[in-house]
Amino acid sequence: MSYRNLVAAVVLSCVSVPALAQTPAPATTAHSSSEMGMKMADTATVKLKFVTVKPADITSSKLIGTNVYNNNKETVGEIEDLVIENGKTVTGVIVSVGGFLGLGERYVVLDPSTISVSNKDNKWAAYVDTDKDTLNKAPSFDYSKKK
Repeated sequence: MSYRNLVAAVVLSCVSVPALAQTPAPATTAHSSSEMGMKMADTATVKLKFVTVKPADITSSKLIGTNVYNNNKETVGEIEDLVIENGKTVTGVIVSVGGFLGLGERYVVLDPSTISVSNKDNKWAAYVDTDKDTLNKAPSFDYSKKK
């Protein structure tokens, strides 16, 4: 399975978790695989299930590489990766900021709830309410694109 497909599967499983949390849980002590998310193991521990992708769902492959703009329509960065907590929840979006043509860029991690995404004319864009100076002063994240 390719890295993009794996990340897409994780994102899709994360998108379904909030919807499940809004409905009452069945009266059982066992946890479903969607509540547990992915886990680190050398063997499969949960029976395979399939999900249906809804039209409003976004795959990670659409987000990674997407330009990030501020409210003044200035390019302030690019989405590089997603941080997934405990195999089930997207808790951060890694964005490259600063630099020019990849030189001098650094990485920051943004809270996903502070990012808006748009798909106009089949072109994805992300928007944040900030300026370049604030992002350049944000805490750096030590990130390598290597697997």
